[in-house]
Amino acid sequence: MGTNNIIFLEVIEWFDESGKEIVHRTPESGSGEIKWGAQLIVRESQAAVFFYNGKAYDAIEPGRHTLTTGNIPILNKIMSIPWGMTSPLRAEVYFVNMKVFISLKWGTRDPVAFKDSELGLIRLRSFGVFNVQVVQPVLFVNSLVGTQGVYTTAEIESYLNQVIVSRFNDYLGANLDTVLNLPGRYESIAGGLIKALQEDFSRFGLCLSELYINAITPPADVQKAIDDKSRVGLFDDMNRLIQMKSAMAMEKAAESQGTAGAGVGMGLGFMMPAMFADALKASQTGLVAGTQDTCPDCGKAVGHDAKFCPSCGHQIVVFSQCAECGKNLPPTARFCPRCGRESGKKPAAKKCSHCGSENLPSSVYCNQCGEKLER
Repeated sequence: MGTNNIIFLEVIEWFDESGKEIVHRTPESGSGEIKWGAQLIVRESQAAVFFYNGKAYDAIEPGRHTLTTGNIPILNKIMSIPWGMTSPLRAEVYFVNMKVFISLKWGTRDPVAFKDSELGLIRLRSFGVFNVQVVQPVLFVNSLVGTQGVYTTAEIESYLNQVIVSRFNDYLGANLDTVLNLPGRYESIAGGLIKALQEDFSRFGLCLSELYINAITPPADVQKAIDDKSRVGLFDDMNRLIQMKSAMAMEKAAESQGTAGAGVGMGLGFMMPAMFADALKASQTGLVAGTQDTCPDCGKAVGHDAKFCPSCGHQIVVFSQCAECGKNLPPTARFCPRCGRESGKKPAAKKCSHCGSENLPSSVYCNQCGEKLER
């Protein structure tokens, strides 16, 4: 502090227009010569502290005060006997803002070393915000502002940041084994860090009301390891879910068989997936035994009771069987082509008047040319 620049103080007050100043020095530079009877105005949520010869004295509460030894007894300790209605007191007044300051920032400027139990020595970055309030203004001025020469908000914030980062490193080293366990632990780490910092802040006359950790950032390769572990955990959970659902299905199948047939139910539970797969395959390929015939025109499989092929539209011939050997016989066949036995029936076929083709007796349209057949 310089002493050459002397400022005469008659009205001493300060109004924080920005709302962001923790402490304000009056005068801002040099020394102030406080006149006898000067007016000191202390606003709400403020405290005024006289700083004289390297020491801060008692704080003065909000109100309008006349600076005389009678009105402010503390001045007896720092003022000489007035001479000519003036005082030779050269001092500064620090106005301390007593409100809670929120969202002050803290963070690691450079990565800090951390010995991880699984990954070895790695470097971490971290940042967040904290809330602070001055609770002992005289101690605050004596320990931090006046002694350290730190009184701007930015300087105080920077100094407190160093304290927080130092304790943060110590706390992580003592309470965290590996960064793989970091997710979900930010709140507990912040709570423990607040307790570790309370004594440090109280030595400056400050109260650390809240501290938040926004991020603890490991190197890129460590972040990838954490992501990989999360994915493996997800797959493990899915496998356990599938196993649980399978067990529930088998248990339900066993219960449905009753006590006597519990073993059969369990067997069905194991066989169900294969049975469903076979049934689905058969339904998709259309090869279920005993339900299919073949179209004589395109060769595609058709239903046993189908009258027309679903692929080409060809009329399906209704076969009869030989009474001797059981071979299918065409409607117009008089003898079995396998054993030679006479069929014993001569169905009357409908002949198309347009193309001459023979059709089944029940046909309405010709199977070759499509013309309507005569009844």
